[in-house]
Amino acid sequence: MMTMNIEDYRQYCLSLGDDVDEKLPFTAFPSAQAVLVFYVHGHVFAFFNCDDFRLITLKCQPERIAQLYENYPCIGKPFNMSSKHWIGINPHTAPNSLLCELTRNAYEIIKTKYK
Repeated sequence: MMTMNIEDYRQYCLSLGDDVDEKLPFTAFPSAQAVLVFYVHGHVFAFFNCDDFRLITLKCQPERIAQLYENYPCIGKPFNMSSKHWIGINPHTAPNSLLCELTRNAYEIIKTKYK
């Protein structure tokens, strides 16, 4: 199985809707200058470090998180976000179908909440 590379994943995020924006909002912080963040309606739904593409942090429904941890070894703690509403996913070990489904889910959570 081919894993999704950083550019393919970036393109997938941008393809979710015309309302998706991407930014590097933390350039003032040396340790976070390469963090690429995806927004819908001005709110974050996904982000990762371009220099270390081993973890993507995604918004997720709290009621789904425990089951995702249990069923998928590629799911773990998010980077620098609440574990109650966010998950981390390893793009190198996650099936592309799961990565895409959870990314679309994160986008839909935010789009629905802030439309």
